[in-house]
Amino acid sequence: MYTSGSRGHSPAFLQPQNGNSHRSPGYVPGKVVPLRPPPPPKSQASAKFTSIRQEARASFAFLPEEQQTQRESRKRKRHKNTFICFAITSFSFFVALAVILGISSKYAPDENCPDQNPHLRNWDPGQDPAKQVVIKEGDKFRLTSDATVNSIVIQDGGLLVFGDDKDGSRNITLRTRYILIQDGGTLHIGAEKCRYKSQATITLYGKSDEGESMPTFGKKFIGVEAGGTLELHGARKTSWTLLARTVYASGLPFGSYTFEKAFSRGLNVRVIDQDTAKILESVKFDTHEYHNESRRLQEFLRVQDPGRIVAIAVGDSAVKSLLQGTIQMIQDRLGSTLIQGLGYRQAWALVGVIDGGSTSCNESVRNYENHSSGGKALAQREFYTLDGQKFSVMAYSEWNEGISLSAFQVEIVDGVKLHLLDDVSGWEPGDQIVVASTDYSMYQAEEFTLLPCPECSRFQVKVKETPQFLHIGEIIDGVDMRAEVGILTRNVVIQGEMEDSCYSENQCQFFDYDTFGGHVMVKKNFTSVHLSYVELKHMGQQQLGKYPVHFHLCGDVDYKGGYTYPTSVDGLSIHHSFSRCITVHGTNGLLIRDTIGFDTLGHCFFLEDGIEQRNTFFHNLGLLTKPGTLLPTDRNNSMCTTIRDKVFGNYIPVPATDCMAVSTFWIAHPNNNLINNAAAGSQDAGIWYLFHKEPTGESTGVQLVEKPELTPLGIFYNNRVHSSFKAGLFIDKGVKTTNSSAVDPREYLCLDNSARFRPHQDADPEKPRVAAVIDRLIAFKNNDKGAWIRGGDIIVQNSAFADNAIGLTFASDGSFPSDEGSSQEVSESLFVGESRNFGFHGGQNKYVGTGGLDQKLRTLPRNRTFPIRGFQIYDGPIHLTRSTFKKYVPTADRFSSAIGFLMKNSWQTTPKNNVSLVKFGPHVSLNVFFGKPGPWFEDCELDGDKNSIFHDIDGSVTGYKDSYVGRMDNYLIRHPSCVNVTNWNAVVCSGNYAQIYVQTGSSPNLSMTITRDEYPIHPMVLRGINQKAILPQYQPVVMLEKGYTIHWNGPAPRTTFLYLINFNKDDWIRVGLCYPSNTSFQVTFGFLQRQNGSLSKMEDYEPVQSMEELQRQQSQRKFYFDSSTGLLFLYLKAKSPRDGHSYCSSQGCERVKIQAATDSKDISNCMAKAYPQYYSKPSEVKRMPSMLTGLCQGCGARQQLVFTSDPHKTYLPVQFQSPNKAETQRGSPSLISVNGTDFIFRSAGVFILVIDACNIPFRLIEKQVFSLADISRMEEYLKISIPPRSVVLLSTRGEIKHLNISDSLISLGLAKPAHLYNKGSTIFLGFSGNFKPSWTKLFTSPAEQGLGVLEQFIPLQLQDYGCPRASNVHRKDLELFKQASKAL
Repeated sequence: MYTSGSRGHSPAFLQPQNGNSHRSPGYVPGKVVPLRPPPPPKSQASAKFTSIRQEARASFAFLPEEQQTQRESRKRKRHKNTFICFAITSFSFFVALAVILGISSKYAPDENCPDQNPHLRNWDPGQDPAKQVVIKEGDKFRLTSDATVNSIVIQDGGLLVFGDDKDGSRNITLRTRYILIQDGGTLHIGAEKCRYKSQATITLYGKSDEGESMPTFGKKFIGVEAGGTLELHGARKTSWTLLARTVYASGLPFGSYTFEKAFSRGLNVRVIDQDTAKILESVKFDTHEYHNESRRLQEFLRVQDPGRIVAIAVGDSAVKSLLQGTIQMIQDRLGSTLIQGLGYRQAWALVGVIDGGSTSCNESVRNYENHSSGGKALAQREFYTLDGQKFSVMAYSEWNEGISLSAFQVEIVDGVKLHLLDDVSGWEPGDQIVVASTDYSMYQAEEFTLLPCPECSRFQVKVKETPQFLHIGEIIDGVDMRAEVGILTRNVVIQGEMEDSCYSENQCQFFDYDTFGGHVMVKKNFTSVHLSYVELKHMGQQQLGKYPVHFHLCGDVDYKGGYTYPTSVDGLSIHHSFSRCITVHGTNGLLIRDTIGFDTLGHCFFLEDGIEQRNTFFHNLGLLTKPGTLLPTDRNNSMCTTIRDKVFGNYIPVPATDCMAVSTFWIAHPNNNLINNAAAGSQDAGIWYLFHKEPTGESTGVQLVEKPELTPLGIFYNNRVHSSFKAGLFIDKGVKTTNSSAVDPREYLCLDNSARFRPHQDADPEKPRVAAVIDRLIAFKNNDKGAWIRGGDIIVQNSAFADNAIGLTFASDGSFPSDEGSSQEVSESLFVGESRNFGFHGGQNKYVGTGGLDQKLRTLPRNRTFPIRGFQIYDGPIHLTRSTFKKYVPTADRFSSAIGFLMKNSWQTTPKNNVSLVKFGPHVSLNVFFGKPGPWFEDCELDGDKNSIFHDIDGSVTGYKDSYVGRMDNYLIRHPSCVNVTNWNAVVCSGNYAQIYVQTGSSPNLSMTITRDEYPIHPMVLRGINQKAILPQYQPVVMLEKGYTIHWNGPAPRTTFLYLINFNKDDWIRVGLCYPSNTSFQVTFGFLQRQNGSLSKMEDYEPVQSMEELQRQQSQRKFYFDSSTGLLFLYLKAKSPRDGHSYCSSQGCERVKIQAATDSKDISNCMAKAYPQYYSKPSEVKRMPSMLTGLCQGCGARQQLVFTSDPHKTYLPVQFQSPNKAETQRGSPSLISVNGTDFIFRSAGVFILVIDACNIPFRLIEKQVFSLADISRMEEYLKISIPPRSVVLLSTRGEIKHLNISDSLISLGLAKPAHLYNKGSTIFLGFSGNFKPSWTKLFTSPAEQGLGVLEQFIPLQLQDYGCPRASNVHRKDLELFKQASKAL
């Protein structure tokens, strides 16, 4: 934004390129206007306007033209007279004085800093809430102290700058009802090259029912009108990042522990693992009553491993039967000095460490007197986990008013340390942060306050509050589920001053808190607006147009609009606000980056009227997006049905179809760019693309050259969506663009199902389609859908879906006859059914049950019984290829399948759905599932349910190459060699398939029965796509080269249309339609042109007298009516080829029209007469292939095994297989797998792999095996033989009583020595080097137990490891961002 050079010898700010000097004084001119002049002044003569511009030019002393002019002027006038000499001397004096003052103000003047403009005057308006300030021409103020005024208007070259100090010691708060910047007015807090260092706060105060309301802006605002400049630049810091290590509820991996009980007589004992703070044993010994209990306690303590924490508390009394041997054991192993003299009913508590001696023991005793111990006998000690988390163990015993109490507590102390992915050294103690939910409920997002942490690295912070929920900080099952962590605090703050509760007309029936916050509005023709690293809280109002940040009908705000420096908002923190985050309204080319929107009402990042284009959203985070009241799409169920002032008559809105669409990113036009964003929790959708049929709101009447639903998609790359209720990503629908009326009583702008996304080149339907590419989407833990995508052509690639009720659903952009031949494809993607992210109950998570491979308790989407599906087919055509499915494991409660179909589907399904090169994990039992009658599926009797089908091109689903998979009871597609797969409810068949589209005239509630001649006892009854439709439609899938008959449950329709759908040239079937025997017919053929509905090449069918004659002339336009059976027979044979994915031929849709004349009103069902006369023996047209053997070569996602939100980094997949004792005895191997390469070991001992951390994909440096006899040598090996910049992978096999390597593991990443006694299995991931990465971990299991399968993903080639800077790092995100920035 600025030029560079030595101070005083280069311009501070670039001049306008067009020579226009009307700009904000002392700062960036911002907008250059080659395409349009600046707005005229409202009420001033042009002469005054010119003088204002000249004043503005003179307002900063470091411009080069001014320096040159001054030098020449001084040369000419040097010898003129003494008066001028005096003037020059005076000028020098004041310049020197300014320098001295600058030095005295703690730092020398900086030409990039607006607060050091020498023309500024210090301004202290004081505390006067009645003062209406106007800063106008000649007013150049530096605010230096707190102030309260009624209002501020900055205009006519007026300038207001917040004062600053080099050390950031100022703290200025300006309270005002509003600030209006217009006509050359300027407000600065810092600059891009001179960021504000102190604390600046603008507080907007006032209630909704008091004070003046300004036109357009209303109340409580900062407004920028034409000619205004607003430049706010706080201190730069990392805006948001990801967790790099999981944060557990309570801060401890196994949770905190609290126990209190009355009259638990004897010695109550807890054993705690010092390495993890896990409660290992909870036992009570009644040593008051029984000697055997004392002996049992003695033995219990004898066998405890060294290093374990033991906490003991007396309940009631414990000494009557306490034996001396037990006392001695407590003294020897726990270091107690008070146990020896313990008396009757004395309260005693101890916390000690096995074999830790007296220095590790903390104990306390209280005497018993008059039913009281006079307080607690309290013992407490603090420890650290292997991860470095500090925790305390506390035990106490007491008598209180005759009641004996004993208690234990294990909890964190001195805060919880968070490990983060990026450098957060700019985050400071006292800052507020938010950690996103990584579960189904967005309400598991938590706020924390940062504590001082001198021991923290630049990738760590410590928080004050105890976490209430689990927040994942790992890549799990190949999917990046690391929680987003955003910092809410900025040193420049704009905030609304709020009342304690809701009041007046502020939707108090829905909110119990004040929602009338402040707002920032920018209008067209502003001079310059840049907001960076500003905090906005308590902003927005539940009123249209009043949002935290609102660009209102600004048009083009980048180079295309004449702005030298494109308008941007960067690093904003918008939180606890009341109406959206950032609204882009009738504005194009805006850059929004590194911005957080947290805990807001209504759509967060919001494109309003459906005309906004070329805006770029780069690396923004939105979370906890809650419902609001403004638009129907903002509202939840209760708001939707309650707010009815804009519907027609008594209409009651339907929440599911009119409302309930609130989204974190509401993208109302496809020509916008989304790169590296995160939608981390919304009431409905994370990202929603919708398509306005025409501009809405204040843009109504604007003529769009390109219709949104035809416009190609902008850049969509590397976005993540999770913890939303309806969908992570939703591409579908539009909004209603007409006012409510008797014809359509719904509210204006309610959700509407009319739009379909079908992008074409130049948005011209006559030109080729342009595929919309969804590249690198990560969708996890969404209650309903990971993604719902309707339209075509659309490609989803390099994406991951995990723990969603339904991973990805494709729906076509329409159906015959409106479809134009689109398709959808997903490739190189991963689908995970139920991952190792088990979730955490609470935060409005409603459903918990068992699931996953290990059938552990976990949170669930939708419902405990809801059928989980990875990829869901609705209609098609779709192509699923090169994708991997894993961990779809059915339970007793629910089905879980990799591939499934939309439930209760009345629509059509095309046989042109194709699946190829897919891979299924070893635990996926339902590769595909067609549903069964019961919960959720209901009776499975709708037309789409019955006709579900797809083509298994290569046999990767079924094992049968070039086969079709349909529902098992569908006899329209079968032949005798088909294979039933009962648990899938599927049949696998060979053959060729198409559809016939049957449409009847004026026959509502008519069911059609279609029967194949080979299976007359298995007819298919179709209800129609919409039974109440005036023109019922039926679309069965049929096997080609077969005969069918069609019957009705009522009178035969007088007009019937038969369309050939997905027929290739010369494909055919024979149909016989049932009519009364006295019917006469007129049958015609023609090509229907879908674009205009016209018919071409029409021909009449002619009757023949026998079936034999019809069969001989099946290629001709002939029909045969068998009056004895009532069947009208004709052949449907395609004459023209079909193009691409089009349903119809290249000449148009081949259509047969049957007009029947009869006076009969009888039911037309000819089944009894048709068969067995027209029965045919079942046969296969295409031979059923043999089942494939061996693994599918090249199947599954090829490019990667891990899908992360930092794709420019390489992660090394590492998997350990650690069997238990019984499995080891059966011969099960131990294994370390690195990037798919297995290293197997079967001998007892320790296996170590050393891997180069700087080499990609991976380089094995060394492989070492230490037998049980050699274990003593291992510690020295780990200390001196591991080269720097190495990853160390260690796994044990067999029983090892004491693995004495604890000290050596500290240098490889552990925070403290581990206690490795009597472990069944030990697994360690470490790093040799000066850096301590967050991924270093130690896993252990109790004796005889294994650790099963553990999977970790280790980043490689990081500079923090000491690796050389990689020269070939491909940052596609930055390339696309650059591309988006250049696009005009």
